Order: sequence, then C-alpha cells, then structure tokens
Amino acid sequence: MKILILSRNCNFYSTARMRDVAISRGHEVIISDPLSVSLVVDRHIPRAFLNGKSLDDIDVVIPRIGMVSSDFGVAVVKQFQFMGVTVVNNSLSIMRAKDKLRSMQLLSRHKINVPRTVMTRNPSGLREAIQRVGGPPVILKFIQGAQGIGVILAETYKAAESTLDAFWSMNQNLLIQEYIEESEGKDIRLVVTRNKVLAVMRRLAKKGDFRSNIHRGGWGELANPSQKLIDVAFEAVRIIGLDLGGVDVLESNIGPLVLEVNASPGIEGLEKITGCDVANEIIRYAEMKAELQAAGRKKGKTKHGAGLSEQSV
Repeated sequence: MKILILSRNCNFYSTARMRDVAISRGHEVIISDPLSVSLVVDRHIPRAFLNGKSLDDIDVVIPRIGMVSSDFGVAVVKQFQFMGVTVVNNSLSIMRAKDKLRSMQLLSRHKINVPRTVMTRNPSGLREAIQRVGGPPVILKFIQGAQGIGVILAETYKAAESTLDAFWSMNQNLLIQEYIEESEGKDIRLVVTRNKVLAVMRRLAKKGDFRSNIHRGGWGELANPSQKLIDVAFEAVRIIGLDLGGVDVLESNIGPLVLEVNASPGIEGLEKITGCDVANEIIRYAEMKAELQAAGRKKGKTKHGAGLSEQSV
C-alpha cells in the first residue's frame, strides 16, 4: 500500500515510528506537512498534489493534525475522503475532537460523565458560572489546545476573573471546569480503537503542577484500568466518531470522568512505559480499514469518491 502520513515534522516520535513500522511491513510511505498539500476542486474529480505531483494513488491517509495546521489539515483530510481514499479518523471526527466544548456537549448528551463545564462571555455572571462548577479552585481551558497548553488553575474568584478578562479582551474563549481534587494530578490515558485497547498508562503531574501531560513534565506508570473505564473509553471514541483515539479519564469519587478525546494521541510515552507496539497496531488498523474499503468498492457498495455527504465527512 501507499500510505500518506500528514504531519508537520517527519522527526516527531509518533510520525517516525509509524513510518518505520509501515516500511517494515512492506508499504511505501510519504510524510507531508498538511500545509504543503494543494487541493483542486474541479467540476468532476477532486484531486490533491504534493510538490506538483498527484496524490491520486494514495491508498490510506493517517492524519496527525496539530493546532497550527488544524483548519487546513481537516480540509485536506476531507479532500481525500471525497477522492475515495481511506482515512484513519475522518474530518468530522477530527473537528469534534479538536473542539473541547463540542466534545463535552456530545459526550454529555450520550450520558458519558465529564467534569462540570461552563462557557460564558458575560462578566456580570462570572461568579455564578464559577459557582455552577463547584466554586474555586477551577480549571480554565482554551477550547482548542493540546499537551496541557492553555490549561490554567485559578484558585480564587479574583484569579479566575482576571484571567478570563485578559483573554476575553483578546477575543479568546475559555471553558470553566470543575477541579477534581481527589484525582490529585493524575489521570488515565487510553489509546483505543472502537473495540481494542492499544495501550494504557496512568499519568502523574510533576510536583507543584496539576497537569499530568508528559509534555508538561509529568511522568507515566503502568495502569490496570477497570472494565468500566475501558468501556467508557470505547464509547467516547465511538461518540466522537474516531477510528482510534486517545481518551483521558479522571478517576473521581463518582466514577470515570472523560477529560478529553484526542484524534492524534502521542505514542512515545505509551510505548516506552507500557512496552506496547502502538505504532504497529495503528498501521495494522490502517491496513485493515483500507482492505475493507477496497473490498466494498469491488462489490459495488462504494464508488470511488462517491456516496459521501457533508454529514459523513
């Protein structure tokens, strides 16, 4: 197969590992910054080009869409869907995962427990909004963010008000979220497909911090999640619409609370801590999905580039 990995940097650990695994399994691999792909919307045939060369012969696309390339990267993924190319995580699911408020709305609507969350732009109602999530301390989060960036602990009403006023003045929206004290700076990261756990670890914040992200100085350890927690992760990925994703879960006094569902989870910490070959599992999944889609086309169930609606992508 010819596999395209959309990534800003070919030297990122996750990107390099998937490239090496795919090559070892006999595939041809292209790594491209999403911003380097040119899209052509023609009257009849959608096409994509990289450095002037057509990408019509790509069999499967694995998106690793970061914040810098988010909007254009999603458009690139959607173009390949219209071309009939297999993608591991479609454009709609990536957009849902990138928007923390949208994710929370979807998960809550489908009865997945999440931390109490408020979004407001009404300064006069700010104290009431903070009270609705249990009062200070509270967590303030950018709607779009990753690796713990844009996550702030406000320990008082005044600190929350000052922080929100500053970001509102720059037309930035922040979520106000309850602080789960009993989690003590720990969460569980699961990388799963719809029905298979690829790897699990517990993440712990460094001393003096509340963020458990490895990129923020936290560390990981082996974890043995309950079946209930695993089922919550499967359901969260299904609700967001991902083929595979990273699900961050807090263990609270009322049970698992889903913090976030990530469409491009990093695998470096997971592989090093658990010993699981997550990159190999992702490539195997991509192979399986591409083969199933190709078989469907042969049976006449799916025409190349046809049958896709805006809702499905």
